Amino acid sequence: MLDYDREAARYDATRGGDGRADAAAGAIATLLPPAARDGGRIADVGCGTGIITVRLLRPGRSVIGIDRSAGMASVAAGRLPGRIALGSATRLPLAGGSADVVTMVWLLHLLSPADSAAAVAEAARVLNPGGLLITTVGKNDAAYGPGDDAAAIVGPARARLDHDQTDRLGRVLAVGGRHGLALAAQATFTGVGQGLSPRRWRKRLTGNNDIGWIAALNQGRLEALDQELARLPDQDRARADPVYQLVALRKG
Repeated sequence: MLDYDREAARYDATRGGDGRADAAAGAIATLLPPAARDGGRIADVGCGTGIITVRLLRPGRSVIGIDRSAGMASVAAGRLPGRIALGSATRLPLAGGSADVVTMVWLLHLLSPADSAAAVAEAARVLNPGGLLITTVGKNDAAYGPGDDAAAIVGPARARLDHDQTDRLGRVLAVGGRHGLALAAQATFTGVGQGLSPRRWRKRLTGNNDIGWIAALNQGRLEALDQELARLPDQDRARADPVYQLVALRKG
């Protein structure tokens, strides 16, 4: 797992910065219920550096960002003084029925099956009736878009090993359903600046990382993938940016 306290200062610069945040916040805006479009109460859970959270702020709207990393929360507090709290997605520091919207962007895929289910349950607890949980689903699938020659090489190896995605759409809907949350709407947005070149894929595969399915590959398979990727043209040209999926689940 990435050390978010250590990475906080440079996190935005390595994750698409303002462009990606603008795209994510714009997609969230299309899913907001009428009560939250010009006001309401939004809790951004797993807010990280607050780069998306700050874009949700509007006159008359209450916004709070929550993150368990002190380093990330410190950066977020610089953007939103007095509006950031330390806390876990599995035990939110919020009263029941206190939010019109809970957002979770690129969070559930980082959690264990038990913790991701607990995070959805907590969102349901703090939402008022008619409120929405807006979350990304299938985050890691977005890196394997059609027409990407590098992803086409890597994809089959990943597909055989990466079965337990805790933010898989079907799983999120099933867990949400147990807590009175039902699918209301969907949207997509582009992960600006996140397309990978063949060389970056090679570095990801052969470097030290804790991506589970890569760690499960034997050395021979890793070397074979590296060789296939090395034969692709334009080794340093980033392929298409990933397209992420958002869903809105309404509390009944």
